[in-house]
Amino acid sequence: MFRRTAALRQLVAMQDPGVSPNANGLPGLPEVRTLAGATITFALVTCVVALVICAAAWALGSINGNPHVAGKGRIGVLVSLGAAILIGSANSLIRFFSGIIIG
Repeated sequence: MFRRTAALRQLVAMQDPGVSPNANGLPGLPEVRTLAGATITFALVTCVVALVICAAAWALGSINGNPHVAGKGRIGVLVSLGAAILIGSANSLIRFFSGIIIG
């Protein structure tokens, strides 16, 4: 058991390429960050618009007794909320899963 664990550690150490993220490595990186922030803002605004439209479809479908429209509106509300949660937390999720601590 101990030999297998030591061999696995050695194998993992041999596969490490030694490359780490470098904030100064590319020219134009601040512009790309600005573009990414603008894209996040645009995506969140789009999610808000989709949420309003789907909530209205859900309400109108429920009022008019149309279960198909009400169901599609309900799914649209859930999808737009889920997308907004993922988009809003994208930076934190990437930082968490990449193991990078910035600060």
